[in-house]
Amino acid sequence: MPNFPIIDSHLHLWDPQHLTYPWLSGPLDQAFLPSDFQAATGPVLVESMVFLECAAAPHQSLDEARWVLQQAKADPRIAAMVCHAPLEQGDAVRPHLESLAAMAKVKGARRIYQDEPDADFCLQPDFIAGVKALPDYGLSFDMCIKHRQLQASIALADACPKTMIVLDHIAKPGIKAGLMQPWADQMYDMAKRDNVLCKLSGVATEAAADWTAETLRPYLDVALEAFGPNRLMFGGDWPVSTLAITYPAWVEIVDQLIADLSSDEQRQIYCNTARQFYRLA
Repeated sequence: MPNFPIIDSHLHLWDPQHLTYPWLSGPLDQAFLPSDFQAATGPVLVESMVFLECAAAPHQSLDEARWVLQQAKADPRIAAMVCHAPLEQGDAVRPHLESLAAMAKVKGARRIYQDEPDADFCLQPDFIAGVKALPDYGLSFDMCIKHRQLQASIALADACPKTMIVLDHIAKPGIKAGLMQPWADQMYDMAKRDNVLCKLSGVATEAAADWTAETLRPYLDVALEAFGPNRLMFGGDWPVSTLAITYPAWVEIVDQLIADLSSDEQRQIYCNTARQFYRLA
């Protein structure tokens, strides 16, 4: 385990008694609150967290942001928030972005498109316009996709060079199917864009039930080699991650991955990349 407190760049919290989350089912269909996260981290010391929107019903996205601000009063380690924005509305999204930017702790926006059937969904002119608008409000973009959308997402990054982007969950490669290409080549290509960073997060849940650390290692190696420590940040993806792994076990896998890096490089991945990207105090 790291011998210093870390920053978790990807934390989810929700309470289906308070807001509607249409996608929730099974063991995730219950409340996950800051106190539950604290219990789940076990021996891992977490200095601060970045909340990521949880696909609440679209009409409740601003309510979700307000609810998380209340949670941050109970656990002030929630240092930043990335909230939903309907970026496919193009310039019409600007009033929504203005509302987000007016809220304390909101540093970024996300519009998940991983489940859109059209692999080129993000290249619609209005979606590009929405992503381009984010810097006008001091907001970054969390890019949540699956590997089949990575090529189009490279084109999106090219179209929005002034928008700071972070690729969630190493673009969800096809680990379960044992697919390495074309994802790996596309990751190296994406990393050529100076405005794009990457999260080491959400990887175990992409593997088959019988996965081992060695199953994940080739994919994590690609992310590390492509982006390097200065553009990688640790993310827990809790509680979605609990479908496949415990929080301490995920930290242990990341620890093994970066064991040969210098202590400064390890701190960069565990703390400083997220601190810089999300402009944490």
